[in-house]
Amino acid sequence: MKCPYCNSSNTKVVDKRVTEKGNRRRRECIDCGKRFTTYEKIDISDSVDKVKKRDGKIVDLDKDKITNVIFNAAKAVGGKDKEEAERLSGLVVEQIKKNFKGKTPSVEEVSDAVEKVLIEEGHAKTAKAYILYRDQHKKLRESKTTFVNVQNTIKSYIDRLDWQVKENSNEAFSFSGLLLYTAGEVMKNYNLTEMYTPDIAEAHKKGYVHIHDLSHGVIGYCAGWSLKNLLLLGFGGVPNKVDCKAAKHMSTIVHQMVNYIGCLQMEFAGAQAFSSVDTLLAPFVRTDKLDYKQVKQAMQQLVFSLNIPSRWGSQYPFSNLTFDWTVPADMKDQKAIVGGVEQEFTYGDCQKEMDIINKAFLEVMIAGDANGRIFSFPIPTYNLTKDFDWDGENAKLLFDLTAKYGMPYFQNYVGSNLDPSSVRAMCCRLNLNQQELMNRPGGMWGPGDSTGSIGVMTINMNRIGYEAKTKAEFFEKLSYYMMLSKNALEIKRKVVEKNLNNGLMPFTKRYLGTFNNHFST
Repeated sequence: MKCPYCNSSNTKVVDKRVTEKGNRRRRECIDCGKRFTTYEKIDISDSVDKVKKRDGKIVDLDKDKITNVIFNAAKAVGGKDKEEAERLSGLVVEQIKKNFKGKTPSVEEVSDAVEKVLIEEGHAKTAKAYILYRDQHKKLRESKTTFVNVQNTIKSYIDRLDWQVKENSNEAFSFSGLLLYTAGEVMKNYNLTEMYTPDIAEAHKKGYVHIHDLSHGVIGYCAGWSLKNLLLLGFGGVPNKVDCKAAKHMSTIVHQMVNYIGCLQMEFAGAQAFSSVDTLLAPFVRTDKLDYKQVKQAMQQLVFSLNIPSRWGSQYPFSNLTFDWTVPADMKDQKAIVGGVEQEFTYGDCQKEMDIINKAFLEVMIAGDANGRIFSFPIPTYNLTKDFDWDGENAKLLFDLTAKYGMPYFQNYVGSNLDPSSVRAMCCRLNLNQQELMNRPGGMWGPGDSTGSIGVMTINMNRIGYEAKTKAEFFEKLSYYMMLSKNALEIKRKVVEKNLNNGLMPFTKRYLGTFNNHFST
C-alpha cells in the first residue's frame, strides 16, 4: 500500500479492525512518518473467507496468520523480510480464492497452497522449513491422539462419565471392570496407531467403518471347539497348567466344559461354542445309569457355572451350545466315547438319553436363577430337521422357553436345502459348511469344529447413503470401504497368527494350533 503523502511503498499496518465499510487499517509510512487510513473490502461474490478446521469447525480465513506462518518458516532459515511474507500470504489467499471459489477449503488445503506458493516464488529453503514444520505438528497431533490420559480415563469410569462404561450389558461396574476399561483404552489407541494403516484408522475414527472389539484387536473374535476331542483327550497339555484326563462321568465332563470355555474365553473377544452337546453327552447318562434328577442336576451345574462372572470386566464367559435334538445321520453309527474310550454302543443308540438331557436343560433355562432371572449364557441353538417331533413333550418346553425369553436360536434344516451332516451352527453369527473344511489341514483337534471368526467389521451404510449424491457414487464409496474392511481383517489375521506363534494365546495354541480354518468375517 503506497503512502498518499510521499508515494512510498514502505508502509506498515499499526492498527486494524472490522467495520461496516470493510477492513479498516491504520497505516504508517516508514519514510515520511505520516499515518493514513485505508478501507479494504472484498468482492463477496468471489470471496473465500472461511476455513474448515480439523475438528470440523468453520473459522475465518486469516491472512495475517498465514503471514506469520510463512515468516516463522523464513526466520528458521535466516529470513528477515516480513513484507515479503505479507506479499507471499497475499498470493496464497489469491490462489485459494481462485481454486476454491464458492467452497470452504480445509486447513490442510490452505497449507498445501502455502507450500505451492513458496516453491513457485523461489523460496525453496523456506518451503522446506515449512514442510518440516507441518510434519512436526502432524506428529504432535498424532501423539496427542495416541496418548491416553490415565487420570481422565480412570475418572471417566469411576464417575461413569463415558457411555462406554455401560456399553456391554454383560459387564458389571466393578474394579475388574475398571481394569478392563483402562487397559482397553490403551489397547484401542495402540491398535489404531501401530496395527492398522492410516486410511483404516481414519475411516474408523470418522465413523465410516467400525472395527468391533478394538480393545481386543491382537486376538481373534470367536471360535467353535470340538467337544468330541475334549471327550477323547481330556483338558490339558498347556505348559505349567494342570492336566485332566478324559472324563468318565457326567459331572466331570460338565466341569471340564465350563473350564475349557472359561480358559479359551480369555484369549478371544467373542463367543466360544460347542456343537452336538446333547449327542455327545448322552453316552454318559447311559454308562452312569443316571436318572432324570441326576441329569437335571448336571445341567444345573453346567448352566449356573457358565453364568459365573469369571471373565475380565466381571463378565460371564460368552458361550454358545448347539443341540442336535435327534442324532445326526453322520454320527448314528459312530462308537460313543466315554473316558476317552470308544464304547460298545453307538450314538444312534442314545436317543432316549438325548431326550432326557434336552428336557433337563430346557427346564433349567425356563426356571432361571434363584430369583427367576433369565440366564445370559449359554446361548443355545437347536437344530430343526425333518425328524423333529413337533408334538412331543420336549418340543413344548422348547417353545415355552422361546415364548418366555425369546431364545434360543434355531438352525432350520427343513426346506432350506441345508444338510445337517455338512453344516454346523457354531455361534450367533456363523454357520459352517463342513465340506469346505473337511480337506483342510488342522492341528491335533482337526478342522471340523475348530474354526471361527478372526474379527468383525461394520460399514456405516447410512452415512455412505447420506453423503452419496448418486447411486453410482454410493456404490463407489461402498466398494472402497468394503475393500478397506477386507484389508483391515487381513491385517488382523497376520497380527493374530503372529501372536499365536509367539505364545500370547497358550490355550489356543494347544487346542487350535492354527487360524488357517478361521474366516475373515
